[in-house]
Amino acid sequence: MKLRHAAALAAITLAFAAQAQTLRWASQGDAQTMDPHSQNELLTNSINGQVYDTLVTRDKQLGIAPALATEWTQVTPTLWRMKLRPNVKFHDGTPFTADDVVFSVQRAAHSASPFRAYAVALGAPRKVDNLTVEFALQQFNPIFLQHATTIYIMSKAWSEKNNAAAPLDFKNKEDKYTNTNMNGTGPYMLVSRQPDTRTTFRRNPAYWGRIEGNVQEVVYTPIKSDATRTAALISGEVDFVLDPVPQDIPRMRQTPGVKVIDGLENRAIFIGMDQARDELLYSSVKGKNPFKDVRVRRALYHAVDIEAIKTRLMRGQALPTGSITPSPLGGYNDPEIEKRLPFDLARAKALMAEAGYPNGFEVQLDCPNNRYINDEEICTSLAAMWSQIGVKVKVVAQPRATYFPKAEKLDVSMYMLGWGGAITDAETTLTPIMRSRGEGGVGYYNWGNFKNPKLDELAVASGKEPDPAKREQLVKAALKEHNEQVHHIPLHRQVIPWAARANVNVVHRADNWLEWQWVTVGPR
Repeated sequence: MKLRHAAALAAITLAFAAQAQTLRWASQGDAQTMDPHSQNELLTNSINGQVYDTLVTRDKQLGIAPALATEWTQVTPTLWRMKLRPNVKFHDGTPFTADDVVFSVQRAAHSASPFRAYAVALGAPRKVDNLTVEFALQQFNPIFLQHATTIYIMSKAWSEKNNAAAPLDFKNKEDKYTNTNMNGTGPYMLVSRQPDTRTTFRRNPAYWGRIEGNVQEVVYTPIKSDATRTAALISGEVDFVLDPVPQDIPRMRQTPGVKVIDGLENRAIFIGMDQARDELLYSSVKGKNPFKDVRVRRALYHAVDIEAIKTRLMRGQALPTGSITPSPLGGYNDPEIEKRLPFDLARAKALMAEAGYPNGFEVQLDCPNNRYINDEEICTSLAAMWSQIGVKVKVVAQPRATYFPKAEKLDVSMYMLGWGGAITDAETTLTPIMRSRGEGGVGYYNWGNFKNPKLDELAVASGKEPDPAKREQLVKAALKEHNEQVHHIPLHRQVIPWAARANVNVVHRADNWLEWQWVTVGPR
């Protein structure tokens, strides 16, 4: 009897251990694509980042740490040399070499890649030997290593074999082998991919690094409905929810078996406007573009009751800001950059009248409905606020897979965007979002297509200034010029509590990135 009891107990223990090694998690949307150079969007990047490595990575405090590069030297102000990790293999068994690094940086610099500005900022890669790469920069880059955290390294041979030497052109609905297949050097390997339904991964048994957690299998399920996502966590159907809806947070804190992991995300949410076309694509105004007038842009800003959005809609899970940098650190914590225009309907109406629109106008606002916390609800709230100054807004909310390709083609008159991640330096806001659209991915996310020569000059200068004190002044001046001209209407920075079953331990980073190799799942 004792032997049978011991055997049964051992079997139960083994069953618990096996079960505990699967992480089942969810959020409101799915990864856009498995091609790591095709869509620069957080969920997509964070899932791809479990399979593909970068040259340098982020630690638990978002510090720079070695990855596929073990050491690096700034030989001159415009030349960096990196030593690569030996004995690393891709998931298909082929060895990782300098050829893969050169190929990947060049691939990410392709015109179809939203990572182009970051890849170009790394300079021209050159193979020195199989385990050494140099990067020759055209100009000094004050955040070279931070840019190096953004480019995933792919197998040159595998990509070429599968006709994927160039990135998948997502916005034009191109399909390639890399859309649903992966071959990286990272801690997890793709097992199966069912877009918008279920994606499964397993631990890489030949991973070069040390995996701290116990997760052997990862099952990701997109669950669009907030109520269904919450119910799945409470019932134990999933172990972790990346984006619990704010109104459910108090209930989750009181639910046995569930815990809330609090944290602020480095991400600003804001509204952009077409400031280039002579006539908006989606508006009742014909023959001219009201958003070219800063008075109209400022009126819309003054009409935003940000405290109502924070308290009623976001349930306090938002930090209002007057900046669009992901963190106050981007503006060196300057209160003038963070300061919002006040909610002032009288001033807003006066500005609209001055601009020649005393009765307002009609316009379309495009928004995602499964990307940011309460994204569609925020857009609907803004529409109600702007109606008070006569601006009748038609909200068109779409899934991220539809929304982002539309916006990337500049097929918008007004739009919502969130910007953030691990890099808090203003360079990665100034170059992709605030500068005029140009070569090398510059201004790629300037979907309003505005052109401000003064802002361009300041941003360009700040991106190559080696003196930290001079650079700070240039960055601040650029951000203040952007705010003065109201090229975007800032809203808030997201506060992102995560929710998990009580037996799940995770590391909550400020870039809202779930790193699977740090996750421990205890017995259920």
